[in-house]
Amino acid sequence: MDHLHQKLATIFGGSGFVGTQIVQLLARKGYRVRVAVRRPDLAGHVKPLGAVGQIQPIQANVRNEASVQRAVAGSDIVINLVGIGFEGGKQRFQAVHVDGAAAIARAAKAAGAKAMVHMSALGADIDSVSDYAASKAAGEAAVLEEFPQAVIFRPSILFGRGDGFFNLMGSLARMLPVMPLVGGETKFQPVYVGDVADAFVLAAEGKVKTGKIYEMGGPEILTHRALLEPDLA
Repeated sequence: MDHLHQKLATIFGGSGFVGTQIVQLLARKGYRVRVAVRRPDLAGHVKPLGAVGQIQPIQANVRNEASVQRAVAGSDIVINLVGIGFEGGKQRFQAVHVDGAAAIARAAKAAGAKAMVHMSALGADIDSVSDYAASKAAGEAAVLEEFPQAVIFRPSILFGRGDGFFNLMGSLARMLPVMPLVGGETKFQPVYVGDVADAFVLAAEGKVKTGKIYEMGGPEILTHRALLEPDLA
């Protein structure tokens, strides 16, 4: 393996649904990959995605800047996938989506990383009544302030093997005699996790215009009702 492909990528939250896809793609391209997670003992499943020793889970907490700096040391590429859907304990939207994202971008810049790719969410809006959506938008601004050439993606609901939305709906459908339908006419634009992972890798390799925010959705816009009842799609 030549020096060109000895580059190091650090992926925060790399043991999750999207992260494992990105880890695998980068490993196939020959990158060494650090998977920065709060509990590396629970991230052993990423190691077989590459050659022996190529993928290394390490401990990092986005609320601890020193651990973030250790994780990104020597990295050519830094990717942040960390996010929470609800608040609990010390895991607050401000701490994770804003302060944590800023800490990662700041550390990436200081470490001399060539690329920074950040995952936000479709609907991120600083003026949103949703604390989640507002914090995601604030996080975007914080990342671009610290690392102006970052690339930010706002994916829609993700689908694929092991996704959190469609698999949950499927489990409920198997358990319940009648499926609850909340917000049946709410529209979604589901995007395949593999396509999102491909986009992250393209951005990490400098093949996407930097300093920009990209929204990501699939080819179809469907209502919640149609997603749960495919014959209505």
